[in-house]
Amino acid sequence: MTGKIISFGVLLISAGITVSAHAERPNVIVIMSDDQGGGDYGFMGNNLIKTPELDAMHQRSGFLSKFYVSPVCAPTRASLITGRYNYRTRCIDTYVGRAMMEPEEVTLAEFLRDAGYQTGIYGKWHMGDNYPLRAMDQGFQDSLVHRGGGIGQPSDPIGAEGKYTDPTLIRNGEEIPMKGYCTDIYFDAAMDFISQSKKADKNFFTYIALNAPHGPFHDVPEALYNEYKQVDFSSILINKMSSDRLKAENDKLARIAAMITNIDENVGRLFKKLDTLGLSENTIVIYLNDNGPNTMRFVGDMRGMKTGVDDGGIRSPLLFHWPSKVKAGSHSDRLCAHIDLLPSILDACDVDVPQGHKLDGRSFLPLLTGGSGDWPPRQVVFQTHRGNTPQLYHHFAIHEDPWKLVHSSGFGKESFEGEPELKLYNLKDDPRQTEDMASRNPAVFQRLKSGYESWFRDVSSTRPDNYAPPRIVIGTRHEKRSVLTRQDWRHTDGAPWAKNSNGFWLLEAPEAGNYEFELIFKEVRPSGKATVTVGTETKHLDIPAGKMRGHTTGLKLGAGKMALAVHLVFDDGETAGPHQVILTRK
Repeated sequence: MTGKIISFGVLLISAGITVSAHAERPNVIVIMSDDQGGGDYGFMGNNLIKTPELDAMHQRSGFLSKFYVSPVCAPTRASLITGRYNYRTRCIDTYVGRAMMEPEEVTLAEFLRDAGYQTGIYGKWHMGDNYPLRAMDQGFQDSLVHRGGGIGQPSDPIGAEGKYTDPTLIRNGEEIPMKGYCTDIYFDAAMDFISQSKKADKNFFTYIALNAPHGPFHDVPEALYNEYKQVDFSSILINKMSSDRLKAENDKLARIAAMITNIDENVGRLFKKLDTLGLSENTIVIYLNDNGPNTMRFVGDMRGMKTGVDDGGIRSPLLFHWPSKVKAGSHSDRLCAHIDLLPSILDACDVDVPQGHKLDGRSFLPLLTGGSGDWPPRQVVFQTHRGNTPQLYHHFAIHEDPWKLVHSSGFGKESFEGEPELKLYNLKDDPRQTEDMASRNPAVFQRLKSGYESWFRDVSSTRPDNYAPPRIVIGTRHEKRSVLTRQDWRHTDGAPWAKNSNGFWLLEAPEAGNYEFELIFKEVRPSGKATVTVGTETKHLDIPAGKMRGHTTGLKLGAGKMALAVHLVFDDGETAGPHQVILTRK
């Protein structure tokens, strides 16, 4: 990883990066919510979920009304941070080792850091929890994040499971107990970082990547929840349901709404901070959501939700606030996407991409600044589904304004069988995708189908082993204590995160060394035996009843690539893998 940073820095210098005078460069803040749908804003027509600060931001900002993201979390994040389709980055899913981004990818944080910016991330990274995959290894000089895809998942630090309030977060690689509600904590840390950058007379890139309003929903801002409990959300719920189900769904949406309004309040706090510091005029503040809503609810004139490739699952409004260059009320309905964010920010910051570095996105900045109106027609593709390897035609959509060719074969399935049922829609005339136009527009159908096939071949051939996951590198000065969780294991038995599931971790050791292994269980278990296998080395140890951690053994590991597997056999006959393994080089 160190070699990558140094060589890339040299590459930037040799490429002659263009950077304007320090005082003229904009600061950059990107705020992205998690599972907030494209209809969860007042300015998008939702009169039940209150977002007054974002509504005001909309009035003051440039607005992209036809902006697309991926149907689920990690793929959007990989595309946003690299300017490349996530299928180029090895980040193809959300868990079990399929949400780990290739460390040789060059991130927005690395571009801006090497151009002199201070870089910080606060919230959700979701592209690898160990060296060299962490945000702190990928260009962020300050990081305060949770592990995995969200709080309340198997990657939570032990003893802080599911805590949105008073969580234990990872601060520059160290587990730190925090006080307060997670969203408030992220914004507080981001504002401290901004203040420190201002004091040091440094430009900054601040990425506030929230885990709200992602579930679980048990821990939400209480005062706002109590207000929203009185609201009848039935008018924005899509599906008809029984009275009992309606009551439960209404309560869930009250909790989601409380999380969204809490985000909104923090956006207001952030703008006040920028005003106080005198930074508002030349700071870019971008707001978007990472995919469609996490329930079937209002998405404007579209249909669909999170995990779907219908427009309701992959659309986000994008607000672009930059008073010194973008006039309030600037608007574009051109087809844009998450892959365009990196080139647009680099364009605004006068940072050139080195020759030969392939980006899939293009800068949308001229659409909002009154620059060249030239925006050549383009095709943009979105595809994500479960499984180790993407399948041609499985759960994809290709867009060429106003057309959309789609095969909604289901995110949760690793593959589909038979011929794909491709459907063509004219989104300008039919934004809800109700009428298949394929038979009446065969030329358009074939053009988009061929375009998708070419795209799939291209992204799948980025590397010889394109969809193989990266390895966790152990035993270095960057991370002597590696916490291995079910987020990044390669699942083998049972449901991926179920009690009795199992898997293995792909590791690499640059040099030989002695290691201590601690096995951690989530549940109280009877006595049993554990077999720890790492490459060609194997250790057996007895597991006493009722003890969830403290099961340790030592092994000397050689240099090279290896897999770590732990097989547990309990006296009641059940078998399982560990909840977590802590691997420490001695």
